[in-house]
Amino acid sequence: MQEMLQRRFKHMTKKDNIPLDSKTNGAWENVPDLILIDGGKGHLSAVHEVFVEMGISTDQVPLASVAKQEEEVFVPHSPDPVILPRNSQGLFLVQRIRDEAHRFAITYHQKLRSKRQTRSSFDTVPGIGPKRRKKLIQLYGSVKAIREASIEELSTVPGMTTALAQNIKEHL
Repeated sequence: MQEMLQRRFKHMTKKDNIPLDSKTNGAWENVPDLILIDGGKGHLSAVHEVFVEMGISTDQVPLASVAKQEEEVFVPHSPDPVILPRNSQGLFLVQRIRDEAHRFAITYHQKLRSKRQTRSSFDTVPGIGPKRRKKLIQLYGSVKAIREASIEELSTVPGMTTALAQNIKEHL
């Protein structure tokens, strides 16, 4: 989280008294109206530490953190949380923002997990692209059968060379 915030704020313009980076692009130059962190006091402290390191005041960029159990809202320099009334629109908004952040994170991690589960050791063999991989699977039926084939057998496959067959044997 700290790294992401450092990347985010290094792009803001000098007009905000925040260091300018040469790679600025439109949206990164805008100062957020509020940064809302999901994670309570601990995460708030981590973010506030980044602000102090970068010379950003919470007057420039307001900062708050939401603790999930009682949905308390913490702000810097205040030991006590802000408790929003149970039926307030403000609380409902904070809950929806938090839920959307969770949905986004869960979807991202599911996508990563799905990619990891559909990969095989065969995908990392240098010189073997999708066409050769498909041809080998068609001829041998499985990665196990390809692994068990000799270099001579693999090199007889159309489009294969002895060097590529050796790569397969070394990486599978």
